[in-house]
Amino acid sequence: MKRGHCLCGSVKFEYEGPENFRGHCHCDSCRRQTASPFTTFMGVPDGKWRWTGVEPSVYVSSPGKKRYFCPTCGAPAAFTDTGQPGEIHFYAALLNDPQDFEPTHHFHWEERLHWAAPIDDLIKKEG
Repeated sequence: MKRGHCLCGSVKFEYEGPENFRGHCHCDSCRRQTASPFTTFMGVPDGKWRWTGVEPSVYVSSPGKKRYFCPTCGAPAAFTDTGQPGEIHFYAALLNDPQDFEPTHHFHWEERLHWAAPIDDLIKKEG
C-alpha cells in the first residue's frame, strides 16, 4: 500500500498495485497549478485508491478536467480528466516515501520550459 498527504496532512490518499504510468508533465496548466516548471504524476486505476483524510476541494480547470486540492493548506493533491477515464493522477511528491518513485516518461514535452528541461533518457511524448 502506498500512501501520501498534502502539506498540512489533512488530505490523505492511499493506493495499491501498479500505476498506469509514472511521468513528468510539462503542460502549461500543470505548471501554473503547481507554480513549478513541471510536475510529476502517477496514474492510479479507479478502484485501487481512496481518500483517507479530509476530502479535497475540486476546481474544474477546463471542461472535463478536475484539480483536487486541500481546503486547508491549498496544496494540489490530484487531477482527473474525462479524456483519460478510469484513473486518477496523484502528485508523486506527496507520497510518504517519494524516493521510491521513479518516472518513466515526460508528457507534453513540446510545452517544456527550456530553462528547466530535465536532461535524461526518459521517453518524451508530445501532446
